[in-house]
Amino acid sequence: MEWAIGIGIAVVLIGLGVLAQRKGWIDVTGKHASGRGGGVAGLVGGVDEVFAPMKYEASKELERQTELPAPAPVPGDGDKDIFKGNVKIDLDAL
Repeated sequence: MEWAIGIGIAVVLIGLGVLAQRKGWIDVTGKHASGRGGGVAGLVGGVDEVFAPMKYEASKELERQTELPAPAPVPGDGDKDIFKGNVKIDLDAL
């Protein structure tokens, strides 16, 4: 009968994990892990999000800062050959 208690606890934990994933409280898909670790990184990310929220927020901020956004065109730049099908963005000019 002790095994039934263990199975019950496992079912409750899995149910809570599914609920938290659907509500957006945690992310266990691994899609924000930038290709590192696969599904295990998603599970560890969910644990970090719950038990170490400052570490999780710091990793999110680091990820946000390392992505290089494309510069937005300004009116004085000209057409940058957009109408020819080519888009030229010079990152060295920034």
